[in-house]
Amino acid sequence: MATLRNLKIKTGTCKRLVKELHSYEEEVEREASKTADMKEKGADPYDLKQQENVLAESRMMIPDCHKRLEASLADLKGTLAELEESNQKEGPEIVEAKSTIVEVEQLFQTTET
Repeated sequence: MATLRNLKIKTGTCKRLVKELHSYEEEVEREASKTADMKEKGADPYDLKQQENVLAESRMMIPDCHKRLEASLADLKGTLAELEESNQKEGPEIVEAKSTIVEVEQLFQTTET
């Protein structure tokens, strides 16, 4: 059975995953510029290879985080629907959950285009 506490937890999870996704995206940008800088300066091939591995690992984390965010969003929507069926349609937790759902869906729309 869905409770407001569960809803609050799932909302927090979605928000945390959004922050995590943005963090990984920033890390990829930072590591890509560092790699490009190392190539321009003619860095040691071993160091360059290691930096490329770091960049590849950072890039792999974005799809993983995206999948976890999709699963978390589906979970949040399900919990919200259960609460609305049990006639709990108002409250700060519900408003926050709905705004988080809209925020995450907008994030998905911008990444798809």
